[in-house]
Amino acid sequence: MSQFRAISRNFKYPPKFSHLQFGTLRFPIILRDLPVSLMGDNVNYCTKAMSHSYRTLLSNHLKNQRLDQARVIFYEIPSPDVHLCTMMIAGYAKNDRLADALILFERMADRDIISWNSMIKGCLECGDLTLARRLFDEMPERNVVSWTTMVNGYLKFGIVDVAETLFWNMPARDVAAWNAMIYGYCRNGRVEKGLKLFEKMPCRNVISWTSMIGGLDQNGMSEKSLFLFRKMMGSGVEPTSSTFACVLTACANAIDFNLGVQVHGHVLKLGYCFGEFISASLITFYSNCNEVKKAHQVFNETLSKNVVIWTALLTGYDLNCKHGDALRVFSDMIKMGVLPNQSTFTSALNSCRGLESLDKGKEIHTVVIKLGLETDVFVGNSLMVMYSECGNVNDAVAVFKTINEKNTVSWNSIIVGCSQHGHGIWALSLFNKMIRACVDPDEITFTGLLSACSHSGMLQKGRCLFEYISQYKPIALKLQHYACMVDILGRNGKLEEAEELIKNMPMKANSMIWLSLLSSCRTHSNLEVAERAATSTFDLEPYCSAAYVLLSNLYASAGRWTDVSRMRVKMKQVGVVKQPGSSWVVLKGMRHEFISGDRSHPLSEKIIEKLDWLGEKLKPFGYFPDQRFALHDVDDEQKEEMLSYHSERLAIGFALVSTVEGSTITVMKNLRICGDCHFVIKLISKIAGREIVVRDNSRFHHFRNGICSCGDYW
Repeated sequence: MSQFRAISRNFKYPPKFSHLQFGTLRFPIILRDLPVSLMGDNVNYCTKAMSHSYRTLLSNHLKNQRLDQARVIFYEIPSPDVHLCTMMIAGYAKNDRLADALILFERMADRDIISWNSMIKGCLECGDLTLARRLFDEMPERNVVSWTTMVNGYLKFGIVDVAETLFWNMPARDVAAWNAMIYGYCRNGRVEKGLKLFEKMPCRNVISWTSMIGGLDQNGMSEKSLFLFRKMMGSGVEPTSSTFACVLTACANAIDFNLGVQVHGHVLKLGYCFGEFISASLITFYSNCNEVKKAHQVFNETLSKNVVIWTALLTGYDLNCKHGDALRVFSDMIKMGVLPNQSTFTSALNSCRGLESLDKGKEIHTVVIKLGLETDVFVGNSLMVMYSECGNVNDAVAVFKTINEKNTVSWNSIIVGCSQHGHGIWALSLFNKMIRACVDPDEITFTGLLSACSHSGMLQKGRCLFEYISQYKPIALKLQHYACMVDILGRNGKLEEAEELIKNMPMKANSMIWLSLLSSCRTHSNLEVAERAATSTFDLEPYCSAAYVLLSNLYASAGRWTDVSRMRVKMKQVGVVKQPGSSWVVLKGMRHEFISGDRSHPLSEKIIEKLDWLGEKLKPFGYFPDQRFALHDVDDEQKEEMLSYHSERLAIGFALVSTVEGSTITVMKNLRICGDCHFVIKLISKIAGREIVVRDNSRFHHFRNGICSCGDYW
């Protein structure tokens, strides 16, 4: 300050002042009208001080995403130097304001190589590869950073061949350039090329090793990734926290518990355990190894818990089928004020699917809307699957319509959802829209469409679609497509044609395809084809319980009780146990499960009373129990009683006495619904005035006013 006072005393007229601000302090600086004798070192000092202060202020605003404030300060600078302009260009680009960055770049009187590099990088960050390349070609001189930036750009856009050409044309390559190319190869699925380049590197640093370790793991080569880590440790290169995070993720994917525990110990010794990525990787590692308690212990020991840490724990519980715990973690996270991200919602909604809890799913959907993520493709895809698998396909369609940029997964999810619910026409219509939207179908798309034809009884459309797929060059027919076509033919009674298709397949049929044919034989009571299909199934899978049960049931329906006994004896001999049929209803977060004839539920008396009342109401509709579905050699009265208390009817009876009148009832069943129950539930929906949704092991049935969505075709 004494220098400024000395200058002021020599003025014969009032000096013009500006101010330099550091925090809350403001220092006066004389900018012009200085006597010539007093210019020199003082002016240089002031200029440098001002430049430094502007850099500090700009840097602070840009780092904290305050672009508008930074812009105001920048335009107050009389003659911003090249460094300040470069800072502002980078700030514009990071905020996706490429036009502003370009205007400033064009107005710069002097541009150095750093400003050129920043502008090129800005173009790439904003998604304009063409402009970035044009600027690169116009550069008066380039350094290794210029070349590496452009290589990174092409790799980011998946144009690996051009990036490769640029890389080998570089006049000189530093280790960062080699690392960029290795990372790009791995990111674009060319991990073998990345590994070869890694081996050619003249000099490797810890980033080289970490990129290669992470790249191998991300491309499904976790074992090789861990082998490379051991090699790195033997070479004397010190791993960083990023390296350990990659290694722990590889241990999680490879389920290498022993190495993971050793790495955890090493991380503790080095003090890396409090980093967010290390903690998240440790939680994922222990969760993948079915050590959820240890994962929770790591979570509790983590001092700063951000969304990544919370999501890792939630996903861990979901992975271990502890869906209730997962949703409690989600609830705690919200209470703590941590905002979920897309991955959080995906895991939470997956747990809602696991619990078959539509109510919980709707609660989470509300949070999605509050955070403005309802148009996000990843969250939207998860919501669609949740609604479809919890029995509400209409809401799934509504979610699909809100997604802004639909990807292949979006289209597949809604097509498969419509297929599961018997809306074959919807599925085919959506496929047409998918093609018009220029989204390429994949094998999952075609599986969903064939399944839609199967569940909706569309034989000719199924045949045409199968022929279309066989001529669609990007995708070859897979086993699952043949399985769907066999199912379409079988459900339509074309059993011999289905058997011929299996025999003429270009690949060997698996047990699932023969089981599909066997199931169709059960529907159409064709014992001759059924026995051949069962024999083929047993040849491939001798202990297949489903084949034994289907054939036994077919014998029972035909009244061949000797053959039924023979099948049951054989099942005992080979140690095959029939999966017991069960049905359940999820109410207020609790699962109420029933088996046939079950009277153990606390509301059992009310349930039986309700079913008996319904039994009386069924008679005026001409209902008589179809004893073909009572698969035991007992008298007719016992058969009728057995049918009356099948597990799905008990579940519906429970729902009728436990829920509000007029509300939708959703029942889940682990086996296929029997024909007699299917007919009865249609009538119950009419008598009770309720929509009843039943999901069996192959599809959803929506019963409304005496009609089922499957059109009696299932």
